[in-house]
Amino acid sequence: MSYEVVGKPVPRADAAEKVTGRARYTADVNLPGTLWGKALLSPYPHARIARMDTTAAGKLPGVHAVLTGEDVRGHLYGRVIKDVPVLAVDRVRFVGDRVAAVAADDEDVAQAALDLIEVEYEELPAVFEPVEAMAPGAPILHPDFNSYAGVIREGAGTAPPAMGGFRFGVRALAEPSNAYARQSREHGDVEKGFAEADFVFENTYQTQRQHHAFIEPQSVFVWDDTASGRVHVWVCNKVPYNIKTTLADAIGVPAEKVLVHPTFIGGDFGGKSAPTDLPIAYFLSKAAGRPVRMVHDYIEEFGAGNPRHAMTYRLKTGVKRDGTITAHQVSHYVNCGAYAGYKPGGIIMGANQAAGPYKIPNVKIESVNVYTNTLPGQIMRAPGEPQAIFAIESQIDEVARGIGMDPVEFRLKNLVESGEEMAAGEALEDVAAKDLLRAAVQAAGYHDAKPAFVGRGVAVGDRGAGGGQANAAVTLRPDGRVILGTPVFDQGSGTYTTLRQVVAEELHIPPGQIEVEAWDTDSVPFDAGVAGSRQTRIATQVAYQAAQETKKALLALTARTLGWPEARLSLRGGAIWRADTEEKIAWREVLSRAGERVKGEAHIADMERLHFTSFIAQVAEVSVDPETGEIKLLKFTTAHDVGQIINPIGHQGQINGGVMQGVGYALMEELRVEDGRVTNPSFGDYKIPTTRDLPELRTVLLPAERGIGPYNIKAIGEHPTIPVAPAIINAIHDACGVRIRDLPATAEKVYRELRSKG
Repeated sequence: MSYEVVGKPVPRADAAEKVTGRARYTADVNLPGTLWGKALLSPYPHARIARMDTTAAGKLPGVHAVLTGEDVRGHLYGRVIKDVPVLAVDRVRFVGDRVAAVAADDEDVAQAALDLIEVEYEELPAVFEPVEAMAPGAPILHPDFNSYAGVIREGAGTAPPAMGGFRFGVRALAEPSNAYARQSREHGDVEKGFAEADFVFENTYQTQRQHHAFIEPQSVFVWDDTASGRVHVWVCNKVPYNIKTTLADAIGVPAEKVLVHPTFIGGDFGGKSAPTDLPIAYFLSKAAGRPVRMVHDYIEEFGAGNPRHAMTYRLKTGVKRDGTITAHQVSHYVNCGAYAGYKPGGIIMGANQAAGPYKIPNVKIESVNVYTNTLPGQIMRAPGEPQAIFAIESQIDEVARGIGMDPVEFRLKNLVESGEEMAAGEALEDVAAKDLLRAAVQAAGYHDAKPAFVGRGVAVGDRGAGGGQANAAVTLRPDGRVILGTPVFDQGSGTYTTLRQVVAEELHIPPGQIEVEAWDTDSVPFDAGVAGSRQTRIATQVAYQAAQETKKALLALTARTLGWPEARLSLRGGAIWRADTEEKIAWREVLSRAGERVKGEAHIADMERLHFTSFIAQVAEVSVDPETGEIKLLKFTTAHDVGQIINPIGHQGQINGGVMQGVGYALMEELRVEDGRVTNPSFGDYKIPTTRDLPELRTVLLPAERGIGPYNIKAIGEHPTIPVAPAIINAIHDACGVRIRDLPATAEKVYRELRSKG
């Protein structure tokens, strides 16, 4: 179908404000009397707080409030599981745990006050890895786990929702354990499947912590306005309604008292979904009687933030000589860190994905989320999936090569097709996996001749579009202004641009004529916000509906004002046309004559789990220096099955950015933790890819027959980053015979493996 605006390259709706510096971020908010807040961080991974003296800090000129855990005892924070103390009470659980906080006239005074706080600790045994934390006799980090709000107790309401067979929630423990969430599922008979196999392959894969590397660090601004009885919040957060209720729960006030104001967000990738210092800023504001700003420096951001989780996968795969997979077993261990509260549902998924988009008759999947004395993990772009796909797609390559079969042919033999069940037991429709893999392989020249020590690797994955509730309003004013109202806080993915294009398409006006107005959290009862690759799915639908309601209201007003028959009216090119007489009138003139505006509003709740998905097939080409182990990424091909693309610029931007994030994950990014302490807490030591690391990037877009909503769209936000790492790892093996099973793949690791092989 041909569109006027949808599918056309359109500049970003927020571009001018950002490049001119007019965009106001959380750290730019300033009210009269604003104070600077800072938190004192624990230097130990696990310790009892034996004594604390804040006397000197409280007497320092310019200090207005000093808080310790005793001042906020009983206040726990978390998105679902409330296990994070606002400030540590009695003991600390990781290096970076917040111990005390101050509010002062400026940052220097606040830091000086922190330096005056005396704390005596008694170190306790610490555990840093899941297996260690689950061992008999390991120190239990949360002995009171069952008392936490958000933990599901028997007889306490309905069961949590199912997500691919797993329950998206955590039940009370039968006995204290650091393994706070265990889930399992099985279909078929896995032991029978292994017995039928000619070969069985067992391998362990490990992934590292990855920081989101957003340029704007976490920042919060809170004003406890006692005069109005409202708690005003400005925060770099893309799910404001979740923040509203999460903060209200933590500080013990009704949610309607919390008002979250819109601000620009300087990058997110999931890492700002539950800002660590938000409840601290509230209690400082309450104690001082003034607004409080808190902004992480990058030592705090890297050393005490919330990175992508480190995970361990143990995979066992049975296969026949002809390449048919007979059985697959997954053991999935998540290093949760000290707290579960930063994650939706309290857990990170990824176990199902480690079985891949393959048809396997006998599958067993076990998942364990484990507390450790390390910095707590947070969701990050496609949470759990880059880890899982690294494991399964590396395993698939090993299995294929182990039986002497080409990895592409092995995948084509076992990839799921329409109507067939995935390995995790879900049947999908309109499956494009095989066609997409063939398209990627052809575009990449996978089978072409190549020099020595140059290798090519493939990987596949999939991800559906998330669902949720969405709201929008479109207002036409007599002065010709068009206002698009939305409760979305755009974190940089381009939702405002998508919304504008849809409204422009339906009202037949240029998108630049539409002003975007972001609403605060008093505007509607709830909105899902930006997450889970869902915004294009729900935003296009709600913007479309709001535009239709606006058109109806406009035509009805025209009929009343001019006496024209409403059934004969249509909106085209900024004017209202009368079909029987071919008369037309500019809509702004109608509004001017009527002396009123028109407004269309819409709300949708599209939360149904879809039975189709979006696949990704990627091919990496690398060279490896056999003398040094240096890896160079030469080419990268990424293929996607797509519906109607709303904005080609934004769509390709998501692909390019996602691939580069995956390149960093594969080759260099690692938040290194030793004895619970981050050892590279700065951009000087934590390396991310730059333009010099950018390979030749080829994109293949395969049109899909089925999509979502009035424009038949498919999601793209998180997809491009998911299979990047295994494609590169498989290419490294193809180039030099070295198999890296623990990310990232550095030159040092390859060099050591090459030397060990002689």
